[in-house]
Amino acid sequence: MMNQSHPSGWASLNAMLERNAMQHGASPALCSGVDNLLTHGQLLDHVAETVSALNHLGVGRNDRVAIVLPQGPELAMAFLAVASGACAAPLNPAYLESEFRFYLEDLQARALLLPQGGDSPARAAAAALGVPVIEVIAEEGGAGRFRLSGTPGAPESSGGFAEVGDVALVLHTSGTTSRPKMVPLTQANLMASARNIGATLQLTPADRCLNVMPLFHIHGLLAGLLAPLGAGGSSVCTASFSPEKFQGWLDQWKPSWFSAVPTMHQSILAQGRERSPHSLRLIRSSSAALPPAVMAGLEAAFGVPVIESYGMTEAAHQMASNPLPPRTRKPGSVGPAAGPEVTILDKDGRPLASGETGEIAIRGANVCGGYLNNPEANATAFSGGWFRTGDQGYLDGEGYLFITGRLKEIINRGGEKIAPREIDEALLAFPGVGQAVAFAVPHPTLGEDIAAAVVLNDGIVTGEAELRDFAFDRLPAFKVPSRIVFVSDIPKGPTGKLQRIGLADRLAAALAVEYEPPASETEQLVATTMSEILGCGPVGRNDNFFYLGGDSLRATQVLTRIGQSLGFQIPMPTIFRCPSPSQLAGKIELMQQPDIDLLAAELEKLTPEERARLLDDFHTPHPT
Repeated sequence: MMNQSHPSGWASLNAMLERNAMQHGASPALCSGVDNLLTHGQLLDHVAETVSALNHLGVGRNDRVAIVLPQGPELAMAFLAVASGACAAPLNPAYLESEFRFYLEDLQARALLLPQGGDSPARAAAAALGVPVIEVIAEEGGAGRFRLSGTPGAPESSGGFAEVGDVALVLHTSGTTSRPKMVPLTQANLMASARNIGATLQLTPADRCLNVMPLFHIHGLLAGLLAPLGAGGSSVCTASFSPEKFQGWLDQWKPSWFSAVPTMHQSILAQGRERSPHSLRLIRSSSAALPPAVMAGLEAAFGVPVIESYGMTEAAHQMASNPLPPRTRKPGSVGPAAGPEVTILDKDGRPLASGETGEIAIRGANVCGGYLNNPEANATAFSGGWFRTGDQGYLDGEGYLFITGRLKEIINRGGEKIAPREIDEALLAFPGVGQAVAFAVPHPTLGEDIAAAVVLNDGIVTGEAELRDFAFDRLPAFKVPSRIVFVSDIPKGPTGKLQRIGLADRLAAALAVEYEPPASETEQLVATTMSEILGCGPVGRNDNFFYLGGDSLRATQVLTRIGQSLGFQIPMPTIFRCPSPSQLAGKIELMQQPDIDLLAAELEKLTPEERARLLDDFHTPHPT
């Protein structure tokens, strides 16, 4: 067992903001755009104004407010303000209407924050459920400033700033066989985690974090926002991450550190950055295992230590972390405890000795006290004062934690935790699918990707492309399996339950695709571009870009390069639906053809005489 203590301090978000305003009032807190700053003093004032506005609109302490805003300073400010006076529940803007409806209903949301005039499907979901919409109207005067517009009402809960024991944040984390679980994190949980991260990274008021992580994830909220603010420093609120913009962000804002997932780190390295002057003193990685080659590449490119850490939503992010030099960093380890106590338990809940493998468990001030409205999950995950993470690992003799596998079936796709049951149900909705099991497959940059095994009913004929298209209409793109294989039977356990774990190994032969060379010039262009971006050997016409190691960032690079070659822009969703050279080339060739429906519509606008003259002119020979 190991523990790392931290000094006590502010235990609520408002207390932290008040301390910052008093000690660092004129210093930057939030940064965005071009020289757009908000000081700590301005941040406190705007949070206080927004809490008062929320109270006027019927929102008080512990009321759950869903937030669906694009990445940027307004989202950061909305989270800080809502969490200071109510309970924030930021949601992924990429969700479908059905998903928004589920989350709003599960949260019993008191209100939904949306951009003014935005066409998010969350608006329709809120209307169906009768959830009031509060519109966020951006204003000038500093990064993240906005005003709220909505229908006034009296809050059912008390108004004013939240207290230490109030729930400040609710996030959903996926389960394996049931609905996603709600994780309530109190003011004290969040502040303890912010202090833990600050202590691990030795943050000071002089530090500035370049926040490239989405603010609907615990990683972005704690490491990218609350930890730097907790140290009295500042956070740069970027829009959606772009490796092409990364160097410009470094040059403009001169951050001292940033935290990201391995996929982002790898995309930064892929830009071919040469070692040049910069302001960074450290780089942090979390949410998925960092390949040793990527760590070495980052340290060679930037000349600063790369700190790998281990976190999850239930712990308000950080649980363990490799320390800064001169303390030892161990490749393959996520470091010693960095806040909570960490131990290894056997299947009966007994602590194991150093070197023995079992389930990783934690307890501490940053750990949530239990899931909301889910006694079954609480009985499984919380025992004897410990939270059982579902991850397998061991502690070495020096207290460094090594993660060896996953006990749960959740798919960790680049830090995005995905419940395979949801994918099963989407595929089972296809007429003629008798069985469907989604499972994790290894991925060189994401850590894990998604595949699925499907059993068709007798007489049903369909293909992988058709079934993936069907899934795209029911799931966000990041949840659609990269590969779907058709099998006659799926292995079952003693109780008849379909066996998800181990399917990647059992179906390795079926998942493999035999190489077939490109059959056209467009296929050759696509295959060559994919090969160059992925840095791999020849790509066959039927090879799946994502299964070969591609991710959304590399997909953008592929489409950009092909578009530059052909002279037109290819929409980003195209490669997700058409991930092989043959499919993508076919789609591109269709894009290059005239739009017959559009031409017909234009012809309909002409008078009969104009159409006749046009046809006569078309058939009249012209001199060459």
